[in-house]
Amino acid sequence: MQTETTSYFARLFAGDLSAFGGPVTDEAVTGHIRAEQMSLVLGYSVGIMLANACNAAVLAIALWQSPDRMFVLIWAFALAGAAIGFGLQSHAARRITKPQFVSRRAMHRLVRNAFLLGAAWGTVPAAFFAGASTGGQLVITCLCSGMLAGGALAFATIPIAAIAFTAPIFLGIAICLGRNGDLAFLLIAFLVVVYGSVLLRGVFVNSFVFARRVMRQIEAERTVRQDSLTHLPNRVAFNETLDAALKRLALSGEEFAVLLLDLDRFKEVNDKFGHPAGDEFLVQIASRLQRCTRAAEHVARIGGDEFALVMANRARPEDALEIAERFVAAFDEPFQIEGRQIVGATSVGIVLAPRDGSTQLDIMKNADTALYRAKKAGPGTVCFFEEVDDRSSRDRKALQSDLEGAIARDELFLVFQPFLDLGGNRITGFEALLRWQHPQRGLVPPSEFIPIAEQTGLIHEIGEWVVRRACATVAEWPEEIRVAVNFSAAQFHNNGLLQIIVQALADAKIAPHRLEIEITESMLLSKYASAASVLNALLELGVTVALDDFGTGFSSLTYLRKLPFSRIKIDQSFIRDMLVQPDCAAIVKSVIGLARDLRIGVVAEGFETADQLEYLRQIGCDEVQGYLISRPVSADGVLALLDPKKLRATYAA
Repeated sequence: MQTETTSYFARLFAGDLSAFGGPVTDEAVTGHIRAEQMSLVLGYSVGIMLANACNAAVLAIALWQSPDRMFVLIWAFALAGAAIGFGLQSHAARRITKPQFVSRRAMHRLVRNAFLLGAAWGTVPAAFFAGASTGGQLVITCLCSGMLAGGALAFATIPIAAIAFTAPIFLGIAICLGRNGDLAFLLIAFLVVVYGSVLLRGVFVNSFVFARRVMRQIEAERTVRQDSLTHLPNRVAFNETLDAALKRLALSGEEFAVLLLDLDRFKEVNDKFGHPAGDEFLVQIASRLQRCTRAAEHVARIGGDEFALVMANRARPEDALEIAERFVAAFDEPFQIEGRQIVGATSVGIVLAPRDGSTQLDIMKNADTALYRAKKAGPGTVCFFEEVDDRSSRDRKALQSDLEGAIARDELFLVFQPFLDLGGNRITGFEALLRWQHPQRGLVPPSEFIPIAEQTGLIHEIGEWVVRRACATVAEWPEEIRVAVNFSAAQFHNNGLLQIIVQALADAKIAPHRLEIEITESMLLSKYASAASVLNALLELGVTVALDDFGTGFSSLTYLRKLPFSRIKIDQSFIRDMLVQPDCAAIVKSVIGLARDLRIGVVAEGFETADQLEYLRQIGCDEVQGYLISRPVSADGVLALLDPKKLRATYAA
């Protein structure tokens, strides 16, 4: 019973209308209703406080001849000064963007201030009525009646504040009239009670109507600002929250933080278990993330597997780091989805405003930069934005800008590394490797510009150029020589990929079997569904397909069974250590045996010594590729490598 009573009074003094029989809401909705109520009070407060100051002045004049004049002047100056100060404070507060959530503590302060102001006016009839002249008594009666009406207007949507303000005035009037037996004043007291009751009833009715209207508004806005899957705020709501935080920063200096989250391995869940499982994964993640924040803060889903949070009034990096670490820790326990245990993880990038930006564009750009570094460091990493990130980001932007015109400026070129057939000791083909000769930076490594091309979509234009150039180049070589071209996952998003390959073969007038497409297991993992249809179409066309970096992925045997590969390339990490680590040697031998049974060719890549070459020959490897035969050469150097005498001299050495 005591707990229920405590809970009731907590709701009562927090302005919760359910304490008066009004609509029952959760804390989030109640906080939003409080924000709307507070906004209305602030709207009236400047005028109400000016009225208080004027009334205090009128009372001082009316009681100038009273024996209580000194006390009246002290009271009037104190009240007028407090009213003017509060009015100026309210005016400044109104210039700041209206908050979306107001806490119980803020409502407690409002109710307290309402009571103090009401108590100040309640002392007037109790303290000064008896010593005033008839005119002074009339002024006191009018002023108190006016304050009752003004209080009901100011707190028309907050019954507890209206009661806190009017109760002391009613009490003061009751005391003063109890001392005076004049019938006229008794009639006035009766009218005050009647009018006050009507006003309070109006406050209750108006507050209930107001709350229900706000609730309908919230529900309507949810359809526009809420993510339909997770029920979190969406990108629209997030942008509005960020914009409001920036306005508060500009007007009051209120600093804040923005956290940007990206899920790790989410695509694996979608590809392995299907989109319904992926949707349930996101729903459970959303629930865990929201539990990590305060009631006034809401994580938003701003993309497929991307979430963000605006942390208002947070000046210390430690506060933002604490929440970020909670987000990371929320993934410690596996997710139970459709009877399976799925392990998730997230990376977090953090920016602090205004240190890291004072516009939406700068803040989100820098948050994305911090997140990029976090993801590079590995799952579960939290990174703050740093100046070095900004320089790195600008450098990537500059590189991206230069890359956009690299084809037109003829800065891209291909080099070719040969495949050696161990059975016939002859070169059977070459892998085409893309290079970029930048006019100022020099030779830019593919590891730097290929990710940029994939992120920006330039990979489609560059990929088409590579296929066409490779086909045109192989047309000048002997007919038994093939060329292999690497394809990334991003290129399989291009619906016209198959047509590009067909057109490149036709323009170069070469047989389809002379072109080999190399794809990695990571590409299959991210785009398996569309890869199968494209790869089968390539097989029907006559193009060969190789699985590159074999052994570094997750489901190699599944891919070998379901997709039409002509060759597999054993990753160089196994080849490099196979003579010193028995487990690597066992893997290499097993893969070669498996490929032989499946009638798939095997290429060992990355060998560098004659001992490695001899071992691969002994265990029946079909082809090899490595620096012992040749480093990548230009198109002009290919024909020289095809000379049998030069080839024997090269690997014999």
